[in-house]
Order: sequence, then structure tokens, then C-alpha cells
Amino acid sequence: MNKINELETELINWNKKLRIYPFDARNYIHRGMTYFKLGRIIESLKDYNKAEELNPQLTPYLWQRGLSYYYLGKYAQGARQFEIDLSVNSQDVEETIWHFLCIAQLEGIKEAQKCLLPVKYDPRPVMRKIYQLFAGNFSPEIFLSSSQTSNIRDTFYTHLYLGLFYEAHRGEIPILEVGKSIPSNVEKSRFHITEAIKYKLDDYMWYLARVHQQLRQAKVG
Repeated sequence: MNKINELETELINWNKKLRIYPFDARNYIHRGMTYFKLGRIIESLKDYNKAEELNPQLTPYLWQRGLSYYYLGKYAQGARQFEIDLSVNSQDVEETIWHFLCIAQLEGIKEAQKCLLPVKYDPRPVMRKIYQLFAGNFSPEIFLSSSQTSNIRDTFYTHLYLGLFYEAHRGEIPILEVGKSIPSNVEKSRFHITEAIKYKLDDYMWYLARVHQQLRQAKVG
């Protein structure tokens, strides 16, 4: 059974559970995650909103909703979600990077770097390096060379966030060398997202990479 079929089966199961337990907020979150993995972003957002309606205490834990906001182009709402998330999870680099990505879409890279929220200490070394990349303390080349590892998960995250980094910087004009063609940041973004997808993980962010690729290809097409 391929991943799409598995997700469709997963969706059927969550639908069954919600018919039995229609007021279980966490079941809406789980179904929303399945919708997102299937690329059904609007449905995912509706489920996250329903979960919050049923249990407002979940609001600072709805990081998944922030990702749905991003891919729906609702960048202000996404930035606000990630800012709230950091109030209960101040060690997570990913929360502040996604806040950065939302601000970059709204106001540009310089403003996003000014608004880069502090992170106390993410225990994952690769995430600490990713933070330095987005803070402007590492060049993409130095970041990539310093992140070479046999750890598949770390390699996946290296390529995912490099792809997202280049997407955020897509408006910048690359410096051209005489007699040499340099890929645009859009092309670099596509390359690294494609590389990330090769490392098939049972991880929500792996599905995000696949959804990202599908949405960006559809936009170009």
C-alpha cells in the first residue's frame, strides 16, 4: 500500500472516530494533520480551528495550524500562531524559523531577521545550526558543509530548511560570475526540497516537504 492509500485509510478512521466522539478536540487535530499530509490544507485548517473552539487551552500548541496558515498564504495569522507557540515551547527552533518565514513573506528578509525570536536552547544540534543560518551568521554553503552527517533525519532537516531559506530569499538577485551560470534561489529551493523528500521519514515535516513541492509546482504550472 502506498502512502496516499495509507493516508486515505487513516482519514476514514478519523472520520469514524469523530462520528463517535464529535467533541474530542484532539481527534480534530489528528484528522487535520491527515488532511494536511494529503495536501488538503483548507480542510486541515478547519479542523485545527474546530479543535481550538472545543478546547481554547490548545491554542499555544497548534503549531500545525501555523503551517497550514503559511501554505494558505495567511502569513500574519501564521506569524501570530508561532509567536504564541513559543510562549510554551521556547526551546524549539522550528517555531521561530516558521515565524521568520511568515514575516519574510509579509515584510521581507531584513524585517524577518529583525523579528527573529530568541530560542533558549534547542537540544538538536542541526536545529541550532539552522537558527544560525536564518540569523545570517552562516552562509548557506558553510551551513551545508558543516551539516554533513550520516544521520538521515538531520540530513532531511538540513535540506528542508535550506529549501525554505532559499524560498524566503527568492527575490534576491544572485551574483553572477563571468562565464558561469548560477541557479536562482527559486531553483535552489526546489533542489533542496526535492533532496529532502528523498529521505522518506515517518515525520509530519516529511509530508510537509512533499506538500510544499506539490503546491509550488502547481503554482508554476
